[in-house]
Amino acid sequence: MYPPRPMAGTDKGYLLIADITGYTQYLSESELEHANGVLKALLELLITHTRPPLVISRLAGDAVISYGLEDHFLSGQAFVEMIEETYVAFRRAIDRMVLNNTCRCNACANVGTLDLKFFVHHGEFLRQRLDKHDELLGAEVIVIHRMLKNTVAEKAGTRAYALYSDAAIRRLGIDPVEAGLRAHEEVYEHLGTVQLWVADMRPVWEERGATVRIEVAPENVMIAVSAEVALAPEVTWSYLVEPEHRKLIMGVDRYEVVGRKGGRLAVGTEYQCFHGKGHTPQVVVEWIPFERIVTEDRLPLPGESFLIGDYRIERTERGSRLYQVLAWSRGPWWARLMARAIMATMRGRAQRDLDRFARHVEEDAARCGLEAQAPGLPPSVEELRALPAAVGGVPSPG
Repeated sequence: MYPPRPMAGTDKGYLLIADITGYTQYLSESELEHANGVLKALLELLITHTRPPLVISRLAGDAVISYGLEDHFLSGQAFVEMIEETYVAFRRAIDRMVLNNTCRCNACANVGTLDLKFFVHHGEFLRQRLDKHDELLGAEVIVIHRMLKNTVAEKAGTRAYALYSDAAIRRLGIDPVEAGLRAHEEVYEHLGTVQLWVADMRPVWEERGATVRIEVAPENVMIAVSAEVALAPEVTWSYLVEPEHRKLIMGVDRYEVVGRKGGRLAVGTEYQCFHGKGHTPQVVVEWIPFERIVTEDRLPLPGESFLIGDYRIERTERGSRLYQVLAWSRGPWWARLMARAIMATMRGRAQRDLDRFARHVEEDAARCGLEAQAPGLPPSVEELRALPAAVGGVPSPG
């Protein structure tokens, strides 16, 4: 949670609304008791996935409203991936409800008609402390609520989307064309024409659903080390994937990236790890945001020889634990023997480099004003529903 600011001051940052699509119709056609249970489960999922540096402001019907101060985000890609991962988790939850359903009531039978959409804006706003939450006030707060009323479904043909304001896209540093976003405009009373960008969530779900996890056989592991980081996993991840910080783990002075996909780090992107005049290419072969990145690293040995670099983050009471595993991937038998001998001499250094990375990111996060400790349990649906009514006449999502 950010420290409260008095009414006289303003903050600048991101506003996010995650809104369940089709819930009004679903509720009107379903048994209330079962429908409320479904909504509670889905809202709890959205609350759990509203992670630092985002902070929940309140619930509004079937929507979760949150915000994040702009200088607390390390990269625009991490923000976008947080939205995408929330959508994937939502779709998986819906699929499980459908698959495990044995009830014949309308509420349970129609769960599959629900979907999810997101609204993202950037600008100035006031945070007014009311009871246990921050009420958000200001013209930009009104803008994001107006964005809920749009023609995206009719024009883009999708009920599952993320709608970004142009101000949000520019602040996130995203090239909307390169990222495959669709330009969209809405005209609102008193606001005029508002430039927006649409990201279809359906391809995200299709891609994530087809992802095959890479398994590392225990007999191939050559180095396995870990370090505790007093930061939330989402923050640790943002540092882990950025070259300027990741180079500490590799123990090198220069570390670069080539082959971004749609302007983003992704499967197929290549990290280049420079050692003197030469460099080691590390190609990303698995990318699970906030959880795991796997690279295939070419060894500086004769012939085609490769290692697997497996980096995983787990949530802990103190923050997160970062694991690094280096394992044999492929190549001639003699190269495997050479690699194992070389790796045996580097275990101590690997642990020291990982510890150095952990201390570095904690110190850098402290300079940026990020939370040093992992947040506590997220608020419950009941706690958020019990908050005072919104002030200032801001409409709730429909």
